Amino acid sequence: MARRVFFSFKYKDVSRAMIVRNSWVTQGRDAAGFIDAADFEKIKRQGDTSIKNWIDNQLRGTSVTVVLIGDKTCNSRWVKYEIQKSIAIGNGLLAIDVSKIKDLQGQTTDRCGRMVSNEYPLYYWNKDDGYENMGSWIEKAARKAGY
Repeated sequence: MARRVFFSFKYKDVSRAMIVRNSWVTQGRDAAGFIDAADFEKIKRQGDTSIKNWIDNQLRGTSVTVVLIGDKTCNSRWVKYEIQKSIAIGNGLLAIDVSKIKDLQGQTTDRCGRMVSNEYPLYYWNKDDGYENMGSWIEKAARKAGY
């Protein structure tokens, strides 16, 4: 069954996030939670309430939130909000370390931390073959949440 998934990530990691997110979309799945830099800047100028409203609207109708963790993700108050909101609405939750995916300059980084409690799984995109396995990770998270 296709799941509508919200991808949470720090915008600094957008090139890595797009690799993960696009692998989901190319497999015929529906993804939510993406906005380009120009649109995000417009929303940011409207204030925190606008950002929260955008996030809340993007989460609507999703069953799983995938938190993509890079080197700066732990500093993102919006990723933290997306995690809290996802838990509050009952979404399945999982984290994927994207720090070893090469960015547009061919660089990798370290992961900043875990971001989600040990109650939720953490996978490594490269080491755990995310392209092949993300669908099953998402399905497990959805079932654990009762979807």
